[in-house]
Amino acid sequence: MTSTLSRSLLAAALPVALMGSTALAQSNVDPVNKYTWGENIGFMNWRDANNDLSGVAVNDSLGYLAGHIWCENVGWIRLGNGGGPYLNTNGTNYGVNLNTATGNLSGYGWGENIGWVNFSGGALATPAQPARFDLNDRRFRGYAWAENVGWINLDNNNVFVSAGCRSDFDGSGFVDLDDFIVFVAAFEAGEDSADIDGTGFVDLDDYIAFVAAFEAGC
Repeated sequence: MTSTLSRSLLAAALPVALMGSTALAQSNVDPVNKYTWGENIGFMNWRDANNDLSGVAVNDSLGYLAGHIWCENVGWIRLGNGGGPYLNTNGTNYGVNLNTATGNLSGYGWGENIGWVNFSGGALATPAQPARFDLNDRRFRGYAWAENVGWINLDNNNVFVSAGCRSDFDGSGFVDLDDFIVFVAAFEAGEDSADIDGTGFVDLDDYIAFVAAFEAGC
């Protein structure tokens, strides 16, 4: 990223970042395995922002992350506003993308007190430790890099973040017709939990996104 682009991203991101815990999509991060560790910033909570309504949502069927991480020592880190994949060309379209075939992460998160977090940065380490979402184990692995605070470890054996399937809507641990029935009821009621694509409101795109995830089995 060039210094010119960095400055333009920074200027545009400030008003977005200051939105804080605006609701996006209900987090599907596990209630227990919800922390990562930054070597210079401590523990990072990926689930509990705004009572989990603005926590991180992992959308591996559409290929992006959305929502907020809370760090006690440095405040909010925003991974995207929903509606990805993100272009990451300026401060209005940044966010973290997820390759639906490999699980590899790319793009940027924004920390209100630490600046940009590069989720492609781990691939540049020696040896390479690319940030990724393990599609089999459904947990994050690898490292992200923040210029101002160093490495963020997603790969600790004891402190890591895992996430459930977006289409496991009733939280039973597997995807079946009950999930579809429960989703339709939430969708018709306009509940926040039906905001599958993470745009902040419930519409036909959420229905399409849920059907795609449901048909994929996760």
